[in-house]
Amino acid sequence: MYIVTGGAGFIGSAILWKLNAEGINDILVVDDLGQSDKWKNLVNRRYTDYIHKSAFLPMLTGGKFDRIDAVIHMGACSSTTERDADFLMENNFHYSTTLAEYALHNHIRMINASSAATYGDGSQGFSDNRKTMLNLKPLNMYGYSKQLFDLWALRKGALNDIASLKFFNVFGPNEYHKDDMCSMVFRGFNQIRETGCLQLFKSYRPEYRDGGQRRDFVYVKDCVEVMWWLLEHPDANGVFNVGTGKDRSWNGLAAALFNAMGLDPNIEYIPMPDTLQDRYQYYTRAEMESLGQTGCPVSFTSLETAVSDYVQTYLLQEDVYL
Repeated sequence: MYIVTGGAGFIGSAILWKLNAEGINDILVVDDLGQSDKWKNLVNRRYTDYIHKSAFLPMLTGGKFDRIDAVIHMGACSSTTERDADFLMENNFHYSTTLAEYALHNHIRMINASSAATYGDGSQGFSDNRKTMLNLKPLNMYGYSKQLFDLWALRKGALNDIASLKFFNVFGPNEYHKDDMCSMVFRGFNQIRETGCLQLFKSYRPEYRDGGQRRDFVYVKDCVEVMWWLLEHPDANGVFNVGTGKDRSWNGLAAALFNAMGLDPNIEYIPMPDTLQDRYQYYTRAEMESLGQTGCPVSFTSLETAVSDYVQTYLLQEDVYL
């Protein structure tokens, strides 16, 4: 049995899609559906059971599951603007360490979702090596909660047995429920369809022009290919960046989006909220040497091709589900 926490979420439901494609249906989905529309991400998927996240850990530690092939831990609050630090400590950090300790004690393959938000303002670079990890200062509590887990795993020696993945700017099908945390591809598509215009933040640093802030945008389908390879290679462990290794501007993303929609670019630059200005990442680019050294053969889709697939295969068809 495969356990996927956050299995109704964005990346979680995408790995369900991949597992199903590989003929794996014996899957336990762990999540907190509440009153959201995340349940729609499960409609096309095949799995054995669903358990609420609050019931799952007591059942796991109480020995309710006989055979577990792997734990894919994608479940967390992913809002970079969440201000309840106690909630993030419990939900993102302590929940994750409890799950990891169980997996380690029972020799179960575990893949954990970390985040590029751990890199903060990027002043320490974007290397996933252990020296850099010790010096990172995230800009928000979400990133800090992910950093705490990686540091815990380092202290415990768990990084010899766990793969913790620092996802960069992931976009693609099944993200619609994330509200403000949806990618600019999804939000921009709907904005353009409604107004004919795409809004991007102005820059407040002279070295970046408006819309010239840069990100490592990575397609969710590529992310799950990396995760599948790691499931098949349990000897590949540590903290790994998951990005394309290339940085692209928001203007470049906008151009790819307008092109995929068959429209000429029309961009409006708007002020950045005061609450965001001191916590905004102007540049991210994954250094991909660590994953490459494992022998992982995944090649990443270009931004233009990925945006085109997302828009034309899903969004323009009004079918956002994998």
